[in-house]
Amino acid sequence: MKRFPIGILEFLTWTIALTGLFFFARVEGPHAGLCPIANLGLTWCPGCGLGRSIHLFLRGDFLASWEMHPMGSFAVLVIVWRQFELLYLIKKQLKSWQTY
Repeated sequence: MKRFPIGILEFLTWTIALTGLFFFARVEGPHAGLCPIANLGLTWCPGCGLGRSIHLFLRGDFLASWEMHPMGSFAVLVIVWRQFELLYLIKKQLKSWQTY
């Protein structure tokens, strides 16, 4: 019996997340955040600005992305690398199905 390819749900999740960050992230002005550290009133959080940094990186504004959060570009590279790994895994599983 053939099973749903492992990894396809994760691949779709990362694709939707990056697409959402590309189109819907707000860089300027107030934004609603879910960060518990920022909501407690602290001024510095190690993760704040990461989503906006990814948005700027995906839009090609690399300097502003780096200034917003230095790990934004690294996060995009890791996510894209993971997507290629998942595509390889899915392709390998689909190829093994053809042998049945």
